[in-house]
Amino acid sequence: MSSTTVNAAKPNIGVFTNPDHELWVAEAGPTVEQVEKGDTLREGEVTIAVKSTGICGSDVHFWKHGKIGPMVVTGDHLLGHESAGTVVAAHPSVTTLRVGDRVAIEPHLICNECEPCMTGRYNGCENVRFLSTPPIDGLLRRYVNHRAIWCHKIGDMSFEAGALLEPLSVALAGMERSGIRLGDPVLICGAGPIGLIALLCCRAAGATPMVITDIDEGRLKFAKDLVPSVRTQKVEMGLSAEDAAKSIVAAMGGIEPAVALECTGVESSVSAAIWASKFGGKVFVIGVGKNEMQVPFMRLSVREIDLKFQYRYCNTWPRAIRLVEGGVIDLQKLVTHRFELKDALEAFETAADPKTGAIKVQIQSLD
Repeated sequence: MSSTTVNAAKPNIGVFTNPDHELWVAEAGPTVEQVEKGDTLREGEVTIAVKSTGICGSDVHFWKHGKIGPMVVTGDHLLGHESAGTVVAAHPSVTTLRVGDRVAIEPHLICNECEPCMTGRYNGCENVRFLSTPPIDGLLRRYVNHRAIWCHKIGDMSFEAGALLEPLSVALAGMERSGIRLGDPVLICGAGPIGLIALLCCRAAGATPMVITDIDEGRLKFAKDLVPSVRTQKVEMGLSAEDAAKSIVAAMGGIEPAVALECTGVESSVSAAIWASKFGGKVFVIGVGKNEMQVPFMRLSVREIDLKFQYRYCNTWPRAIRLVEGGVIDLQKLVTHRFELKDALEAFETAADPKTGAIKVQIQSLD
């Protein structure tokens, strides 16, 4: 038996999509009866009442396009992987968490047997089950069972901020592997949620000057309001990557960036970052793009520019929590729209429409 405080009047519902690009809210597992009994919990697991979940660009992509690279929606699929909530039940084997703990959910489930796992780079687990990546169901539901080891205590941190620890982890992984140092001139490509959080991290790390690019004036204004010291550069459609790079360097006051954090995954943006970078610089691609793209190879070669990539994150959540708790990174302004779980379809439409000005849309079950 497990310990539990659940006496739920509302059913467990979740947000689903399928290969026909439909989006709907329906009953999800575990059922309320199973949650109350605790009989579906396996060793090492807890049940979480999910309170806040952010909509990621990948969620919209799985809905609209049905796949990201080799990850394909083949049936009814439950979305969401940016979540925080409260522990409402725990298997007797769990000693690190208790009912009532507020937690952020790291959506990895790994094998602990392959080389990446054994060397501490578990984001490369050869047998990973990442919640919301097909065929593994996600977190956008009222209740979910998850392994306690991947549930990080957040104390009195808001559930909104707790849900934002996932995209913060993405940015922190990029900061760690790109090696940004105090005083580095940094280019950030893309003023979406990841680019904006990367901007907050770069400011905290002492990068200067900083330039952020985007095709959307509204997002650039948001970036400037968020970090007044950043310089913004609107990407002009149809401009060559080489000419775009000249505009970036001009915006940086003639300084070529030492590091570019590419947060769009768009071929033209990656190429512009390469053209803009200094000799011996680094272009670090966080964004997700198409399977194949063309890049200015000889520019990389003759300028000794390192082109590096990122796949999710590992060992970032404790650091992310410290940064938020210590007030070093403030994520609250990023949440521009909030919806109840029953209004999830409207939430997704808002997140998918650039005209809404949405940065981070969250779906909440705070009752």
